[in-house]
Amino acid sequence: MKTNREYAEELLEFINESPTAYHAVLTAEGILKNNNFIELKARDKWTITKGGKYYFKVNDSAIFAFEVGEGEIEETGFRIIGAHTDSPGFKIKPRAEIVSEGKYITLNTEVYGGPFLNTWMDRPLSIAGRITTNSNGFMPKKYFVNINKPLLVIPNLAIHLNRRVNEGVQINPQRHTLPLLSVSKGVVEKDYLRKLLAKEMNINEEEILDYDLYLYEYEKGSIIGAENELISSSRLDNLAMVHAALEALIHSPKAEGIKVAAFFDNEEVGSATRQGADSEILPHLLERILLALGKGREELFRAYANSFMISADLAHAVHPTISEKYDPLNRTVINGGPVIKISAAQRYTSDSVTSGVFEMICKRAGVPVQKFVNRSDERGGSTIGPISSTHLPIKSVDIGSPILAMHSIRELGGVEDQGYIIKAFLEFYK
Repeated sequence: MKTNREYAEELLEFINESPTAYHAVLTAEGILKNNNFIELKARDKWTITKGGKYYFKVNDSAIFAFEVGEGEIEETGFRIIGAHTDSPGFKIKPRAEIVSEGKYITLNTEVYGGPFLNTWMDRPLSIAGRITTNSNGFMPKKYFVNINKPLLVIPNLAIHLNRRVNEGVQINPQRHTLPLLSVSKGVVEKDYLRKLLAKEMNINEEEILDYDLYLYEYEKGSIIGAENELISSSRLDNLAMVHAALEALIHSPKAEGIKVAAFFDNEEVGSATRQGADSEILPHLLERILLALGKGREELFRAYANSFMISADLAHAVHPTISEKYDPLNRTVINGGPVIKISAAQRYTSDSVTSGVFEMICKRAGVPVQKFVNRSDERGGSTIGPISSTHLPIKSVDIGSPILAMHSIRELGGVEDQGYIIKAFLEFYK
């Protein structure tokens, strides 16, 4: 088994290759193919065999992988780990260029999810995503682009012109967070961004129909700390859990039941899309697996009763200097092990039974476990867990690794925690 440091370094490689949800799926797909997983497509009739390994993509930004066990599914059930591929940030609008002072070219962007806006300022940024182009058929061609160089910046206003900035200034996302792309030497060309994209993709500008493009931090993540114990990186939320689930799915031994890794998109904006957790995609996938194995709906419902799902997302570690924002007792620390997340308002799916299951998993895996509950006067966030539970009658627990600065462009996690969570997932799939 790899060391926790090795797991952390591999996580950083995974994140660096995955600047958007589309690229996270491409990276995951490459790993799955290298480990003999076979792609299934929605339009085809599925042929599935016991012992087989398969994956299925939805809209290029969600991916679901599974390995079929040797047992009868109605008796052994599904072992599911769910996570999401998207992270908060900025999406570029269709009409993108805004020219000011005759020379400055900024991009017209829209906030995606709930990013920590001021952390995006004064950093080298780049662009990645999906481009659609003309084709001879009904469906357009698709390209995935990553302009892998420092391309943009969102500059702050100088403190001399904004003397009260350190007292707190409201950030307007239509005015204050538009990234600077270029300072033109002459007359600004029309469709500047499309020309840049066409050159990057080596296609004609006229071929481009539309795009789904996002900003991302150009600087790579790193391992930091006096004892190399911390991970500083963009998109820990939630690519850390995608990486951990993939690692466990691929390297866990064969099981009697069916092991599933479900990576949805759009969690950061409510999950209400065809590739999100608030869709029927996972119930449909599980049913198609059973149908392909020659089973019926009676066996499907029996399989549900024998199944378990881990909703894996990041958790809040207690802040070293602002600890009063946390519950006085149910708080967690970085490198303290996986966190069971609990909410009386059911913003997490954990209850005493499902929490107990995960605690036993951690004990068997030899890793510590922590519990998190929000202060009673703090609402806190939620996850795909409660959403998935409204579509599937499967026992579920919400867990994750503790981090600081959640939704910042640069989040902070623990080297030991990535290893701990992978070991827990390996035990779960066993």
